[in-house]
Amino acid sequence: MLTVETRHAIDPDAAKRMDTAELRRNFHLGELFRDGEIRLVYTHYDRMIVGGAVPAGAPLTLDHVKECGTASILDRREMAIVNVGEAGTVAAGGVTHALDRGDVLYLPLGSGPVTLDGKGRFYLLSAPAHRVHPARLIRLDEAAVVKLGAAETSNDRTIYQFVHPAVMTSCQLVVGYTRLHNGSVWNTMPAHLHDRRMEAYLYFDMKPEQRVFHFMGRPDETRHLVMKNEDAVVSPPWSIHCGAGTGSYTFIWAMAGDNVDYKDVEMVAMEDLR
Repeated sequence: MLTVETRHAIDPDAAKRMDTAELRRNFHLGELFRDGEIRLVYTHYDRMIVGGAVPAGAPLTLDHVKECGTASILDRREMAIVNVGEAGTVAAGGVTHALDRGDVLYLPLGSGPVTLDGKGRFYLLSAPAHRVHPARLIRLDEAAVVKLGAAETSNDRTIYQFVHPAVMTSCQLVVGYTRLHNGSVWNTMPAHLHDRRMEAYLYFDMKPEQRVFHFMGRPDETRHLVMKNEDAVVSPPWSIHCGAGTGSYTFIWAMAGDNVDYKDVEMVAMEDLR
């Protein structure tokens, strides 16, 4: 079963007038993972697609998506798939890839239908592409690793870069994830902006009772969304994107836009946050 929802782009002046329900309706992406379903959100932020697929004992095939305007979803797109569940497989382009928990699969433009199977819970990310790069399965020990923060500032974390220039070449997708270590809860703080790229977060590795407060909005007009396990959020280019949790967690970050430069950001001074 395939479900597709469309989210239109929202400007910062409109966002600052929204109440909690409106903010969640426009930026929060919930219930992406349902047994036996593929659930996609087609966003108008750099045409990024964010979604989830849970085979739950029977294969699921992702092929035609009306919103893309092509016969098959990857006819003019690339895709990254992150397995946040148990072992599973993804078949595309005549090759079957075995993904363990935490593995990331990159599929290029023209890969054809994508079939997902096994016990995996697959997080799907797709953006328009202009050329073909090799498909690649990237395991955790192949990711580029960056350590940031400190226990003293409650943001001791390790960043794993998968679909990233330090590891491989893509058209515009940049994907990785960040793990907060025990006792640390703050991610991406100090905050920053990147006007040339949008971003999406998926929070996972959380206990059912845990929550993350995801901060968004202009630096001088901040808002927050309360996130539970496997909730996602879309971050417009004009918005900060940072958060703090009630315990340690992991989040997947994915970007699309004008470049793939992970460091192309505008830092926000703490005194400028409101």
